[in-house]
Amino acid sequence: MEAALVSVVTGALKPVLEKLATLLGDKYKRFKGVRKDIKSLTHELTAMDAFLMKMSEEEDPDPQDKVWINEVRELSYVMEDCIDDFMLSVAEKDTKPEGFIEKMNHALGKLGNMKARRRIGNEIHDLKKQITEVGERNMRYKTREASSKTMNATVDRRALAVFEDASKLVGIDESRAEIVKLLTEGPSTREQAKLVSIVGPGGMGKTTLANQVYQHLKEKFECRAFLSVSRNPDKMNIFRTILSEVTGTDYAKTEAGSIEQLVRKITDFLEGKRYFFVVDDIWDVDTWDVIKLVFPMTSSGSIIITTTRINDVAKLCRSSFGGDIYGIRRLNVVHSRELFHRRLFDSNEDFPSHLEEVSDLILQKCDGLPLAIITISSLLANKERTEDLWHQVKYSIGRALERNHGVKVMMNILSLSYFDLPPHLKSCLLYMSIFPEYAIIGRKGLIRRWIGEGFVHKEDRYTVHEIGEKYFNELLNRSLIQPVKINQHGRVKTCRVHNIILDFIISKSIEENFVTLVGVPILTNRTENKVVRRLSLQLNKQGNSTIPTSGLVFSHVRSVNVFIFSVEIPLQKFVHLRVLDFEYCNLKNHHIEDIVMLIHLRYLNLKRTGISELPKQIGRLGCLEMLDIRCNGVEELPASIVNLGKLSHLLADGYIKFPDGIAKMQALETLKAITVYIQGFDFLLGLGQLKNLRNLVLQEIDVDSYSDTDMVECGRVMVSSQCKLGNQNLRSLNLRNGSSLLQEPLCIVTLEKLITKSSAVTRVPEWVSSLRNLQQLRLEVEVVKQDDLCILGALPALLILYLEVVTKSNERLRISGEIGFRFLRYFIYEVSYQPVDLMFAEGSMPKLEKLELKVLRVAEADSLEFGIKNLPCLSIVKCEVICDDDDYGDVETAMERATSTHPNHPTLLFSSLGW
Repeated sequence: MEAALVSVVTGALKPVLEKLATLLGDKYKRFKGVRKDIKSLTHELTAMDAFLMKMSEEEDPDPQDKVWINEVRELSYVMEDCIDDFMLSVAEKDTKPEGFIEKMNHALGKLGNMKARRRIGNEIHDLKKQITEVGERNMRYKTREASSKTMNATVDRRALAVFEDASKLVGIDESRAEIVKLLTEGPSTREQAKLVSIVGPGGMGKTTLANQVYQHLKEKFECRAFLSVSRNPDKMNIFRTILSEVTGTDYAKTEAGSIEQLVRKITDFLEGKRYFFVVDDIWDVDTWDVIKLVFPMTSSGSIIITTTRINDVAKLCRSSFGGDIYGIRRLNVVHSRELFHRRLFDSNEDFPSHLEEVSDLILQKCDGLPLAIITISSLLANKERTEDLWHQVKYSIGRALERNHGVKVMMNILSLSYFDLPPHLKSCLLYMSIFPEYAIIGRKGLIRRWIGEGFVHKEDRYTVHEIGEKYFNELLNRSLIQPVKINQHGRVKTCRVHNIILDFIISKSIEENFVTLVGVPILTNRTENKVVRRLSLQLNKQGNSTIPTSGLVFSHVRSVNVFIFSVEIPLQKFVHLRVLDFEYCNLKNHHIEDIVMLIHLRYLNLKRTGISELPKQIGRLGCLEMLDIRCNGVEELPASIVNLGKLSHLLADGYIKFPDGIAKMQALETLKAITVYIQGFDFLLGLGQLKNLRNLVLQEIDVDSYSDTDMVECGRVMVSSQCKLGNQNLRSLNLRNGSSLLQEPLCIVTLEKLITKSSAVTRVPEWVSSLRNLQQLRLEVEVVKQDDLCILGALPALLILYLEVVTKSNERLRISGEIGFRFLRYFIYEVSYQPVDLMFAEGSMPKLEKLELKVLRVAEADSLEFGIKNLPCLSIVKCEVICDDDDYGDVETAMERATSTHPNHPTLLFSSLGW
């Protein structure tokens, strides 16, 4: 069954349909009076859901359809809230009573059930009536579509970039020279065509840059063409255009035929000729797979440029011809200012001093995006040169000026990327509008918010978080979000949204009533009688702040995200809240007392809020799936926390004491961090019963109050629990100060990631060889010998290895093809008290791409011979060495010589720490 996702396209329609199906099940069969209405409502909503999905593909829907879409979507949220309230009330009254008072309440609850039946009957009937009225009103007022409906032809503004006068361009010379060099330099014996794929977000000037290279080189080629592909390409039209361009035949005279016939004609004509093609604006891999067929692979001296917004497309283009990917760069500050001034003022005119500050703020917002700079400067050219007016424009970029032609063109260009997204990614992208400008957004926290909102659901064998990772990577792939921090393994940890793209998605979010921003100057965000769905508080005030409530309806808010230092929030008003994020907001314990009333809450982030305890009745939050209480003063968790039966991610500080009964928390997938010796034996034994636990962070701290016997017994129980987990689903284990936990075999057969820190062992444990699924390993050893390398090299799935030697080795380590490491991609070798004594022999680590050698004591530069020439896939070498200042130059030269003689010429990142 298709996942019941909440989305910007259909609102909560899919979850509503799923819940209506539940109401028709055996659990609710006693509610006979409403089953007929439920069935009728289900049929009506199913048809509406299908229509909304179809309409989501329309970039400019009919105005009446748009009104109807909004009405249905808003009503779907009301429906879900109504059904949720009913289901929870029935569940509470069906709970078996214990004790006299509870039995009395249960008897009274039966009366409540009768009221609930009548209420849900009335509400379902009313909802069905509202849906019917909405549909009938749409049909009554919708204008009949005539077959002769005409559409004004629009000009693709990107295509006009090829006509841009070179004298108006800024900062393009360096990029053009770099691409020309990639296309024209290299071995003359190369037999196949050269290709460069230019990749980057919309509005960055990819088409302009490609055209400048095309104009610079085209006269040197007999056959040449500049082709625009676009989002919905007509492949037949593209091939007829290519045939017309290369043969000099008038387009109208080219025979349509079949695509196969056209491809054959083009390839036959190009065979043996030098050609130059620019294939601009490719949106999907299937389109390129067809277009590339016309280019003979063996045409020596021929060149191809492709442009795309999507990284996967660029990679495919590169792999087709073994070419290069050119990531287009934003304009720097100097070039941005030059372009801005050139568009606004004559060359002999001085820039007005009173506008310098506001112009810098505007350029900061444009962030090097040429399209934005050109658009805003053109807009300002028609306004008076006053500081107030320019500030208005700055605040209005992308939000209040959609009717201005220039801004509308820019928004239309950016919207192409948005409309190309499937519905679930549209929701994930628009959700980014909750974050302030220039915000650095953590990957994990963002994905957890998506899950709490219902944008991501489990699919097949993948967890919901793995699906969320997939969504995040797809937005990166499409250049809609930008990586900020990338860890040493190449994984994006944090990201940001370009200011102009952020303004675009804010505009869309407001239009769709997807997000409400409070405290942000948005001229078009009128709030009269507005039902708030997702609230982002950005009041930008110090001290206590209160939420402006005029014109806002909070009873159906689904998420509250706080980005201010302190705020008073009346939590009792947000009865249908799913997501609540207070991170970095200054709170007192009494501020969160009413959280226990938010019975629909799924995501609660209290990280760095300063609280010292959780409400004792936190266990009432039966829907809670993620709880983050790190970096606070909480020392002990309430006993009721074990009642959170749906809690899958619990992020806490290591010193927090857990209550007994953790075995009840069977939904737990992530648990961090736990200090072993301050937990009771009940906790340690219960840990092994968590069958769904996949990610576990443990730390071991010596506590004086524990006897040696207790410490040994804790360790034994802990290892036993881990082994039980390993026979279930445990994928990642992180140990801090946990040397004793590594002494006994960890039979965790499912483990994919094992990270140890401050947990040195004497040698590589033999039991490591049993971890057949291990992909990432960080291990600290006192001594490493050849036999240890054989244990590690035999791990069949190992991709990343971080090996730290904390004392010294007694022998030279030699890595060869016989050792193993058949699939290792990244190797970090750190030694603390000795010169490096490592040699890569021929055939060793055949897939290794990145080698990092850390804290190497070097006495002579000649000792830096590791045999890296025998690593065929090496692309990056990073070295941190300790040496005398006088030896620094010799050591760096030796490393440069070693990398320069490598066939791949890997990048060298070299640094010296000094003695």
